[in-house]
Amino acid sequence: MKATTEKFGVTPHQPSLWTRADALKVRADDPTTTQPLVSADFPVLSNDVFIWDTMPLRDLDGNVTSVDGWSVIFTLTADRHPNDPQYLDEDGNYDILRDWNDRHGRAKMYYWFSRTGKNWEFGGRVMAEGVSPTAREWAGTPILLNDRGEVDLYYTAVTPGATIVKVRGRVVTTEHGVSMVGFEKVKPLFEADGNMYQTEAQNAFWGFRDPWPFRDPNDGKLYMLFEGNVAGERGSHKVGEAEIGDVPPGYEDVGNSRFQTACVGIAVARDADGDDWEMLPPLLTAVGVNDQTERPHFVFQDGKYYLFTISHTFTYADGVTGPDGVYGFVADSLFGPYVPLNGSGLVLGNPSSQPFQTYSHYVMPNGLVTSFIDSVPTDESGTQIRVGGTEAPTVGMKIKGQQTFVVAEYDYGYIPPMLDVTLK
Repeated sequence: MKATTEKFGVTPHQPSLWTRADALKVRADDPTTTQPLVSADFPVLSNDVFIWDTMPLRDLDGNVTSVDGWSVIFTLTADRHPNDPQYLDEDGNYDILRDWNDRHGRAKMYYWFSRTGKNWEFGGRVMAEGVSPTAREWAGTPILLNDRGEVDLYYTAVTPGATIVKVRGRVVTTEHGVSMVGFEKVKPLFEADGNMYQTEAQNAFWGFRDPWPFRDPNDGKLYMLFEGNVAGERGSHKVGEAEIGDVPPGYEDVGNSRFQTACVGIAVARDADGDDWEMLPPLLTAVGVNDQTERPHFVFQDGKYYLFTISHTFTYADGVTGPDGVYGFVADSLFGPYVPLNGSGLVLGNPSSQPFQTYSHYVMPNGLVTSFIDSVPTDESGTQIRVGGTEAPTVGMKIKGQQTFVVAEYDYGYIPPMLDVTLK
């Protein structure tokens, strides 16, 4: 999938590979790469809504940004339905698990604000009903553009199809809180092309979502990461020697791994405003390893590009596995080559005793990692669980060269700003 011509001053590149040999090095419950246990008595941000993917307001350099002293986060959000007959069991009790599992079909973008970087206050919908062109508003990135409070919200418009879009509005502050105004005209940016990135016609289980725009610290150009799958008909992909990597004897059988085709996509903007984009070949592919590389994002540190993404146990290919959590890779330049952090790619996984406790981790440039609580067992057997739908404890992580280390745990939903912008 090598680009044949140079476009917009971008040098053609070959995608880096996350290989099966890399994945064989994944070790669950290593204390340096395992999220601390989340207690079953966690507090809930709201009894009225579920929240999951959390998107801090930031600038194009990746810095988490407050506005006039107010921190702001955007979240994928869905109403809880404790009194809806379809979510009551045969005894008339609220089946919260069924409600939680249905949330994706009604996901909307909401925002919250705080003076402390925690204890979030509910703001409400970002866009009015009917503004978004599709039924679901899936994850993306809110970018503070300037000191006038203008915000570009890049997100994924889903069902029908999946389109990377953006909508511009403005953040307004008072001494009492934050409002989002505007956000009335959604602009489609691009969709999967079937040549580099798999389409729904090629695979009903495709993924194309999670835009993360950024300014490259070296060339100053505007790019965007996103999740995709490598183009081609489902089941047609080859898991060859390059995708397998340096495995020991007895590990050459890849089973049905041709169905796992995740990649981290990248696009470059043709204009300064991010209204016109050209997709480029993926930065990283995981053919034969995993089927999802969700919410890809960067941390730029020590002149290196630290690429992080999240993935699940259930999306791994035959013969390899790993915990739900964060996986990471590092390169000396934007287009690689990328090598897996910690030898395997695993950066922060759930403990095996609580395999679904957290997900949708986001690594910030200050080393803090936020996520949401999915479900936590409430008994020793693990058969009884408590559904989360709220912010998880923030974890502190250090990055040193090609290694990472869990070093701290903070309060639930602790997302402090790295810089504050005073609006004019």
